[in-house]
Amino acid sequence: MYIKKAKRIVIKIGSSLLFDEKEGKFNYDWLRSLASDISRLRKEKKEVILVSSGAILSGKKQLDIKQKNIKLDMKQAISAIGQIHLMQAYQMELKKYKILTAQVLLTLDDTEQRRRSLNARNTIVNLLNIGAIPIVNENDTTTTTEIRYGDNDRLAARIAQISSADCLILLSNIDGLYKNDPSKNRNAKFIPKVEKINKEIEAMASNTVSAYGSGGMVTKISAAKTAMSSGCHMVISSGKIKNPIKAIINGSKCTWFIPSRNPLTARKQWIVGSMQPPGNIIVDKGAASAIQNKKSLLPAGITKVEGNFERGDSVIIKKIDGTEIARGLTNYSSKDAKLLVGKKSQEIKKILGYSGREELIHKDNLVRVL
Repeated sequence: MYIKKAKRIVIKIGSSLLFDEKEGKFNYDWLRSLASDISRLRKEKKEVILVSSGAILSGKKQLDIKQKNIKLDMKQAISAIGQIHLMQAYQMELKKYKILTAQVLLTLDDTEQRRRSLNARNTIVNLLNIGAIPIVNENDTTTTTEIRYGDNDRLAARIAQISSADCLILLSNIDGLYKNDPSKNRNAKFIPKVEKINKEIEAMASNTVSAYGSGGMVTKISAAKTAMSSGCHMVISSGKIKNPIKAIINGSKCTWFIPSRNPLTARKQWIVGSMQPPGNIIVDKGAASAIQNKKSLLPAGITKVEGNFERGDSVIIKKIDGTEIARGLTNYSSKDAKLLVGKKSQEIKKILGYSGREELIHKDNLVRVL
């Protein structure tokens, strides 16, 4: 139902769906069926964006590399070879339906830095406007362990967010969210619909991490948070069958994540969707209550500052018990913020030697997550 109503759809494809590791072959039959599904969506005047893994596996196949533990610098070289062959496969199958394809390689910085994320959005939207399908992947040739997504679930959610997509489809090795790991418990309760992500849902994800790929269900729940904050419906469904999109439309087993009716503004979507916030601000009960009442965060309510960040970075605000309650753009670096812990706003000039803003994070730059 949600796919039928959507106008712009992001589809995430994992490498395990594209490759049969046991046989060591590319799964062209499956890709052919996906291309058929995409063609149907296009005929219904829907715009499609693909987020695809598989560059490293493709490169290993081309180079006939069997070993699993490969150093990062060699992985980067392997992915450079594999990415070309991956794109050739997509181009070959989609060309049969007269669909143009375009490669978009992004790093974490390309989506986390506001100006660069706007540039990425403009490129994607322009490609859609000329009738092409953007095929997005993380740029493995330049990313490092410290500065990377590491999984395409969260990358796909960020792409859905910055491109203002209506629907995000995560094609997975499993058909949705379960209360427990279904590979260990045959009677695990299936969750067909999620309208709010709370501690219970997050606990389910941590309980089923072994059933999924590189990021596990934890990254899928993280992706759902990002998608739902921007008013985008998200679905986790099995990609282990042919014509997986058609199957979802026909009512196959899957888990839908339903957003609220009031999506955040684009700017606040970007704030709350930050994938690797560089720091945490721990606040007392009074400050936590003020934030829930849509007020600014003042230095007096801070009990601790963690991490290293600069002015303007998006940081996580937590209660003393560790519960995340908000995210926001800080007016001070971590170095200065640590000096202001528990201090009154009137003391800022005396402590720092300059007159800064009276609030650590202004209410207009705060996004509550509880």
